[in-house]
Amino acid sequence: MNFFFEVLIGGLLSGVMYALVAIGFVLIYKASGVFNFAQGAMVFFAALTCVGIIDKFGVSIWLAIPLTMVVMALLGVAIERVVLRPLVNQPEITLFMATIGLAFFIEGLAQLMWGSQVHKLDLPIEDVPLQYLLDHFNIIVSQFDVVAAGICGVLVTALALLFSKTKVGRALRAVADDHQAALAVGIPLQRIWAVLWAVAGMVALVAGLLWGARNGVQFALTFIALKALPVLILGGFTSVPGAIVGGLIIGASEKLAEVYLGPMVGGGLEGWFPYVLALLFLLVRPEGLFGEKIIRRI
Repeated sequence: MNFFFEVLIGGLLSGVMYALVAIGFVLIYKASGVFNFAQGAMVFFAALTCVGIIDKFGVSIWLAIPLTMVVMALLGVAIERVVLRPLVNQPEITLFMATIGLAFFIEGLAQLMWGSQVHKLDLPIEDVPLQYLLDHFNIIVSQFDVVAAGICGVLVTALALLFSKTKVGRALRAVADDHQAALAVGIPLQRIWAVLWAVAGMVALVAGLLWGARNGVQFALTFIALKALPVLILGGFTSVPGAIVGGLIIGASEKLAEVYLGPMVGGGLEGWFPYVLALLFLLVRPEGLFGEKIIRRI
């Protein structure tokens, strides 16, 4: 039973980190209707920029993180102004294709600036068993996973407060509900989008640091975005709480499936089980757990 809880808790904590990547998608899609295929590239760019600043300029990680945060905010604003603003009122497929091209550009720019080799990122968080759980319950849970989940929780809470308690947040919700109505009441649509892309860039930085510290800062970080797709399908493309719940479901189910079902089929379930689960879920509730149901009349 202890082993079951170890697997379950480890999966849930990984799911929180998946959810953090998914939130980057939700922020952009909720306000602009654009599925930002470049979010994975932004995660890679953020992590590589942070370690590049540390290695090249010899600064501490505590200085590199705020510097990278500024870079990601500027990158988000630049993306909105240079790429998306000229495409306003274009079909959604046009904007989606633009983000695909943007993903390849950001990936190439990151490696052009900082190189393509794998970098080690040392955060001041030890990846050791949490002693309290080990001593009292004989359950092995990584301290890194717990702290990472706590950081994600703080960030999600901050985003929730931003959306619900601030003037900018109210404007973001208005833009998400109806672009034309928001413009009609004087909300600066393009400025709101720029703020949103800047926030998405900073979310990508946090996700990049956590995943980079665990797996190394390398090109494979771009594929983290693909792991967020089942999370979005389960939670809904427009819901931040949905991203959290979807992340927990995907994280827990993939770990449990790998451990308990994997030996029956030769292993490897962790890589594709979330997509099968998402596909089955689409057949039952296409809009996701927290998504808005669309009724089409024929």
